Amino acid sequence: MAKKTFKEELPPAQHKELCSTLESRFGKNMNRHKDMEWNKVQEKLEANAEKLWSLNEMERTGGEPDVVGHDKKTGEYIFYDCSEESPEGRRSICYDSEALGSRKEHKPKNSATDMASAMGIELLTEEQYRELQKHENFDMKTSSWVKTPPDIRKLGGALFCDRRYGQVFTYHNGAESYYAARAFRGSLRI
Repeated sequence: MAKKTFKEELPPAQHKELCSTLESRFGKNMNRHKDMEWNKVQEKLEANAEKLWSLNEMERTGGEPDVVGHDKKTGEYIFYDCSEESPEGRRSICYDSEALGSRKEHKPKNSATDMASAMGIELLTEEQYRELQKHENFDMKTSSWVKTPPDIRKLGGALFCDRRYGQVFTYHNGAESYYAARAFRGSLRI
């Protein structure tokens, strides 16, 4: 599926409110982005209105996006969903549109990959999910779909992760499955 190009821009009041929320979260969670300065992140946000729209979608669906890295080669700041549990506004969804189409009854309303694409973000990979978990404990009661390798997906499966018993676990499930406690975490580079 081709990645959508976004031309959406937030109204000025919403833009200001989101930037204020992101700045506050950034300041309260310096463990996620040691040695980074908010004013440099703010400059990137101001120069990329369409990415701010995607961050707003992450926020609106309960993801609580925050900066977790800086790519020194590209200059991009990396945001992940940092809500304590999987984002509430993205739960009860299957993995992708193929899985959604395969369900004959009791279909979920959406899929993780379709929602991520519509929001202009990427699902975390298993490696990114494990990296996020080094900052603090996430998904202690919920779980999150992660980007699934094509060979697993071709066989009908999909991967998800959570944290239990002080460890991060990766599991498999049928891609068409969905649960009230499973959503997905996304990433966005700005």
